[in-house]
Amino acid sequence: MPYELSAIAESLGIANRFLCLEMTESMIMRQPDKVIPVMKSLRKLGFKISLDDFGMGHSSLYRLKQLPISSLKIDRSFVKGLPYDRGDRAIVRTILDLGRHMKLAVIAEGVETEAQREFLERHHCHAWQGYLLSPPVAVAEFEALVRRTNGAMDGALDGGH
Repeated sequence: MPYELSAIAESLGIANRFLCLEMTESMIMRQPDKVIPVMKSLRKLGFKISLDDFGMGHSSLYRLKQLPISSLKIDRSFVKGLPYDRGDRAIVRTILDLGRHMKLAVIAEGVETEAQREFLERHHCHAWQGYLLSPPVAVAEFEALVRRTNGAMDGALDGGH
């Protein structure tokens, strides 16, 4: 599978280092002995791997430190209450600190308001996704966007994570 993904990326003219694959905690934890070696192979080929829905699954912090990941994604359920919900603020800040100390990029999902974005920026979360940026787009529209920005994004996408 890792080599097939690499071949697909090459056929599209996209370097592996520009692709980030998302895997949920629950998917990894169902069969960690099978999934983690595949993840390691993908990382060796240059793919980035993001742990999606972080905080929602069954992983332990012990397992987290063993995963060959490059980023964590804060589940939208924790972003939804920002900046007003005390519990959401504490959880998001903790995940951001954890990511920073583990040298992982942290991406916030489900950002819908300027107040949420400002809270995340204030706490050093500079990567986010959600309706505030754009609603979901069709594949053809996404492909056109990638083609238009391919050269301009090289430096931005290769941030070392």
